[in-house]
Amino acid sequence: MIISRTPFRLSFFGGGTDYPEWYRQHGGAVLATTIDKYCYLSCRYLPPFFDYRYRVVWSKVENCRSLDEIEHPVVRCLLGHLGITRGLEVHHVGDLPARSGMGSSSSFTVGLLHALHALQGRMVGKSELAQQAIAVEQELLGETVGSQDQVSAAHGGFNKITFAPDGHIEVSPMVLPTGRVAELDAHLMLFYTGIVRTASKVAATYVTDLHGKRRQLRILRDMVDESIDLLAGNHPITDFGELLDEAWAQKRSLGSGISNDDVDDAYARARAAGAIGGKIAGAGGGGFLLLFVPPERQADVRAALPELVHVPFRFESTGSQILFYDREQDFTHAEAQRDGQAIAPFRDADGDRWTIPYPTEPAALPLSRT
Repeated sequence: MIISRTPFRLSFFGGGTDYPEWYRQHGGAVLATTIDKYCYLSCRYLPPFFDYRYRVVWSKVENCRSLDEIEHPVVRCLLGHLGITRGLEVHHVGDLPARSGMGSSSSFTVGLLHALHALQGRMVGKSELAQQAIAVEQELLGETVGSQDQVSAAHGGFNKITFAPDGHIEVSPMVLPTGRVAELDAHLMLFYTGIVRTASKVAATYVTDLHGKRRQLRILRDMVDESIDLLAGNHPITDFGELLDEAWAQKRSLGSGISNDDVDDAYARARAAGAIGGKIAGAGGGGFLLLFVPPERQADVRAALPELVHVPFRFESTGSQILFYDREQDFTHAEAQRDGQAIAPFRDADGDRWTIPYPTEPAALPLSRT
């Protein structure tokens, strides 16, 4: 049994410049942090005493007899990609809703990769874990996603992440004066809008024309260094909030799907109640609203957004971890024996129900989403 824990992330500046379509030509950078909200995944080889070979528990419960029956695209892809042919059980739980702009999809991919490598007796470093997750999402699954979420999930911490045109990714932890990170943390509020959206669909509305958005993207990239200068210097912390407001205006101009009337209304009410700046987390369109609010005005902002769920959080620095590792009984021999048998179908005692016999071979893997 393996249990992995992988954090979700918040991106402050530079979002959009982490898409390979952009940084492979121009370079890119983001300023982002992981927070103390996590994706948990448990994996184990499934004992061969059931009438299914794979059990995947997420927002659905899947009991499947062959690999191509698995509906979850990341699970289906990774089992084939890593050459895992034995029966497997995967359980997922998360601290925050999926499709909410917190990098949850990439946290799932990183966490499952980490757990499956551990299940096979392999230790992988954070950089390798991030690079593998990027390749899975962008190349094997063909998702329209950037590269920052996987890096943050794997490494953890408050970092400047730089993307070079040659594909090299550099993670630079933020080194700040004592108390500065705590001061920033104390000024941030997170609200769930209740609007579910798929990041790749939102991103697809503007990623296809990144060259046409080059002015905004260059400004967003420059704001990464400007924000770091603000935090590292003697500037008032409120300058960071004002820069967030400027960045949100630039980000909204990238595409019509980045914001909507509900988000604009909530942001306007928060600003009127005392928020200095903010943004929608992730690609946009809904999910979580991040706000920069002086502590003395935070009660007013909560009162101004009574229909939204306030989510307290703190920064974290661990990245993806294996929390639990236990070598269970090895059923390899028993599984091989069963694969060679014509097993009687599982049924009720009254004999009324009949199930499909256990398969002898897993089906071939389709790597694309269905």
